[in-house]
Amino acid sequence: MLPDAHYLNCDLPSASRRLADPEWFFRRLPKQATVILGEIHRLPDPTLPLKIAADVFPRLRILATGSSTLAAARKFRDTLTGRRVHLYLPPVLWPECLDVFDLPDLDRRLLCGGLPEHLLSGGKDPVYFAEWLDNFYARDIQDLFGIRERTGFLNLLRLMLRQSGGLVDYSALSRECDLSWPTVKAHLEAMTVACALFPLPPFAGGGRREIVRRPRVYGFDTGFVAFVRGWESIQDEDHGLLWEHLVLDALRVCTGDLDLFYWRDKSGREVDFLVRGTGGRVDAIECKISPDRFEPASLLVFRSAFSGGRNYLICPSVDAPFARRYGDLVVRVGSCQTLLTELSPARAHFRRCVRLAPRCRNPAIGRMWSGREPTRRSWRAGSPRGSLERRSFAPRSGDAGRWSGPCSPRRRWLAPAAPCLPRGR
Repeated sequence: MLPDAHYLNCDLPSASRRLADPEWFFRRLPKQATVILGEIHRLPDPTLPLKIAADVFPRLRILATGSSTLAAARKFRDTLTGRRVHLYLPPVLWPECLDVFDLPDLDRRLLCGGLPEHLLSGGKDPVYFAEWLDNFYARDIQDLFGIRERTGFLNLLRLMLRQSGGLVDYSALSRECDLSWPTVKAHLEAMTVACALFPLPPFAGGGRREIVRRPRVYGFDTGFVAFVRGWESIQDEDHGLLWEHLVLDALRVCTGDLDLFYWRDKSGREVDFLVRGTGGRVDAIECKISPDRFEPASLLVFRSAFSGGRNYLICPSVDAPFARRYGDLVVRVGSCQTLLTELSPARAHFRRCVRLAPRCRNPAIGRMWSGREPTRRSWRAGSPRGSLERRSFAPRSGDAGRWSGPCSPRRRWLAPAAPCLPRGR
């Protein structure tokens, strides 16, 4: 993978010493070199080498990985506006399990989660999840955000994972975790910035009976949701909730977290996910384990107010998409691959994809797994590279690469199209 790339693990003191003078370091490299800076948030000033590379060495191609977003962590003194794009690396997607990892067992993916190291280990290890949470606090939260209330923070994180997919109630969280209301809100913000949680905002179209303020919060990985709930196996009634997380991962890849919502009214009728498009179109996505379990009542109510857009029913057992009619409502039944195929091209104007091949990483917070290569993986010959222009990214003309999967764990590197739309996380 990128055999000519210059890789530095910023966890090592030697890497920090080499980057103490970024200008001198970059001048010694070839003009069009590819530089991978792993764990860049461990540097004293992580933005300095990135800013110098973008301003002084425009032909260098820099791929920096780390925790959280540059805009929120206090160690980052410059947000690098116009010089960078953020890419969230999700856990292994369900289509990747089928096509890349050759793991068709849905229960295993739901129970073990989507971190490649644990997913490929062959079994659930509670010690792994517990140590990961402790390490997440020590290395990311405490270091980047300066939060010292370890017990309260981890209790709140476990509670949010246990309630993953539910509506947020700050007052209830404050009582259950014995934290003040402002502290709860600050901790949740840190978890969101570090990509441990994803708040899904409600869609408000102007109806008086719509929920317009309370987000639904999802944990980043099904393995941790199952762990904090104490599940040793997946029961039939548990599939639906966890399947929503896998569909959400696919939608985040399709949309880049832009214009992604849920809809719910005060009578309890809801649509799992909505993707807002151009011209007032709103695509509705419902999640079910089996197409036979779908009840269209809520979707019919939503479409009575918002008629423009496509309707999807996403199920894990559907091989080829097909249409099903419920009165005047036409629903396209498909899988996560259907979303990746049909929604991503429609939103291509939001971004330009420059695909590189980083090493296997911790997909929850965008961190590399240094030195560990995933199994059953091949990056095909002819994969494109990106040429770094000053303050922008653009693919070279004639690049025509191929993927080893629809959304390979060796993830694409997103570069901003014109106009640049910087990512929030």
